[in-house]
Amino acid sequence: MRFYDMRRPVLLSLAIAFVAHPLAAQTPPETDPTPEAVVAEIYDLVSFEAGNRPDWDKVRSLFIPQAVIVLRTSRDATSVFSVDEFVDDFVNFIENTPAGAQGFTERIIRTNAMVFGEMAYVLVLYEAQITGSPRPPTRGVDGFSLIRKDGRWLIVSITNEIPSADRPIPEVLRH
Repeated sequence: MRFYDMRRPVLLSLAIAFVAHPLAAQTPPETDPTPEAVVAEIYDLVSFEAGNRPDWDKVRSLFIPQAVIVLRTSRDATSVFSVDEFVDDFVNFIENTPAGAQGFTERIIRTNAMVFGEMAYVLVLYEAQITGSPRPPTRGVDGFSLIRKDGRWLIVSITNEIPSADRPIPEVLRH
């Protein structure tokens, strides 16, 4: 085989490598939301403007069917809910407070996340407020446990605490 005959396949191989290299270096966009994105979505979903309502089916889709939600209901009491009970309680809140007519917002201030394999924990400092209320927003801390199931991050549980003088905001959420 002559040198000239060998040069064509070598040049063709180099041309393919040159063109393919930038394509190989590109990473496809992540289609599976991160645990933090799933948590942010729940806050977006339960926030609504006057005249609108949350998409409760979408809210339910972010949880495993057996999920548990534990909310602080007073200084010394908590309530434990299934996902459907949580939705029912939230609907009751909307229908029996000014939130139904004025709107409601829960906004994430800060998060602290830890992912280990197929489990994740996201701690959230948030503010909640009925739209247009003269009262300042209420701050709270939510703890989310999530698992990756069938390629998706799903919420296993939410626990809630309201900061006070004897229960200050955790250090990991102060910075």
